[in-house]
Amino acid sequence: MALPPDLDLAQSVQPAGKFRLYLGSVAGVGKTFAMLDEANRRAARGTDVVIGLVETHGRPRTMELCRGLEVVPRKQVHYRGASFSEMDLDAILVRAPEVVLVDELAHTNVPGSGRHEKRWQDVIELLDAGIAVISTVNIQHVESIADAVEAMTGAKVQERVPDWVLRRADQLELIDSSPKQLRRRMLHGNIYPQAKVASALSGFFQTQNLTALRELALRFVADDAEEELLGYLQRHASTEIWETTERVLAVVGATPEAEAVIHRAARISTRLKASLEVALVAGAERTPKVAARLADLAEVSTAVDAVSYEVLADDPVAAVLELAERQHITQLVVSAPRDGRFSGRLRTNPLVKLLPRAAEAGIDVHLIAHRDPATSGEAPR
Repeated sequence: MALPPDLDLAQSVQPAGKFRLYLGSVAGVGKTFAMLDEANRRAARGTDVVIGLVETHGRPRTMELCRGLEVVPRKQVHYRGASFSEMDLDAILVRAPEVVLVDELAHTNVPGSGRHEKRWQDVIELLDAGIAVISTVNIQHVESIADAVEAMTGAKVQERVPDWVLRRADQLELIDSSPKQLRRRMLHGNIYPQAKVASALSGFFQTQNLTALRELALRFVADDAEEELLGYLQRHASTEIWETTERVLAVVGATPEAEAVIHRAARISTRLKASLEVALVAGAERTPKVAARLADLAEVSTAVDAVSYEVLADDPVAAVLELAERQHITQLVVSAPRDGRFSGRLRTNPLVKLLPRAAEAGIDVHLIAHRDPATSGEAPR
């Protein structure tokens, strides 16, 4: 069969990008195993592959796959009277392999272990240095999804990876496993030590949690694949007219629920294949406390790959509508009144006035319900 004229044959057989990421629904699905399996295949083909950091958790089959691969020694760090081992970023940069394995992308580095707080920042530096990276992450750690996981499981997600980091991956592959199989593996001691099995099975690893996490992971990867397909069609179907018609604007103030609204808007925009923008509303008075809060929300917006605008106006509703018109917004995401009532709240919450005026302007409105934050524990890695 003849190759398409625009296909460079040499490029078609090259490694698919510098950043390969294995995504799982939860610990124990086999992400690290898949990463090591891929590393051994590449090493067998003559690629210079090293282990920057791999967490085997004492699993025999995982440890077996590490044998034969060069390991860059970890850095030993002393912190608060205890000793820790962390990935040695500088040693990897000096070694300069073609490919490095970096497990657990969401990990927070021990203070004093290096120049970056998060491991994903180490990975970005390695990629910028021209070193290919193979890494792993669980769906619960994705910034725009973490609060949904907290609401579903009741477990706090402390470590998060910005959405844009995952979107930088050239290859995002889901490592899937059914809830039944995961619980069986847990019961047999293949995920956690036996002392932790009972609490895990009755807590985070309940069937309903595993089912929900699996669906989140499947949807995230499906969205990524659909985005790639759309990009391909846009590049190659030159005779067709392709338009992005949906544009989402999240409207938030300096309120406790603002992060949840931004995260929900990010998920909505992903489903719609739409761009996301965030209006940070300060009103006419911008106190230092409000300014600090809006600065934090601007960082949250950046983490979910959104553009943010600060709205400082005597009439915030008019200013937001003007912004929506200027940016051709079609979907508006706002927080519902905390007590669920709209009457009598127009003075205390002027953004409620957005509802009828946005509808008049032809903009669809999403009201985000309030949910209490998770307080029952921390999600496992």
